[in-house]
Amino acid sequence: MTNALKAGAAYFAAVFAAGFVLGTLRVLFLAPRLGETAAVLAELPVIVLVSWVVCGRLVSRFAVAAAAGPRLTMGAAAFILLMAAELALSILGFGRSAAEHWQHYRTLAGALGLGGQIVFAAFPFVQTKLSRRDQRRS
Repeated sequence: MTNALKAGAAYFAAVFAAGFVLGTLRVLFLAPRLGETAAVLAELPVIVLVSWVVCGRLVSRFAVAAAAGPRLTMGAAAFILLMAAELALSILGFGRSAAEHWQHYRTLAGALGLGGQIVFAAFPFVQTKLSRRDQRRS
């Protein structure tokens, strides 16, 4: 489990850093021109692709076992860290209250973002299932 937790922390850190850069570009350049929802829709495939690639590399680097438990642990750890970091950034960086932060998930843009975060959390497990399927085909 230690490898899964370390991989989850690294997965969170790498994707959060990429998301911070993409989110900054979205807020400063895309949202004023396209609107918040369209800007999220433009950013979402990019961050999902980054998450997929980073996940695969970190699973290998940390030798996270292909069993469901370690993969779910990796995804859950990354998701918990991501949600905590987003809450902290919302409060400390944008001056929102915790209630305002959670309320944002009730908007379309917020729900889309949350959906992307759930997909991010599922990737370690999904990649296990796909690799097993590919191994059976070989």
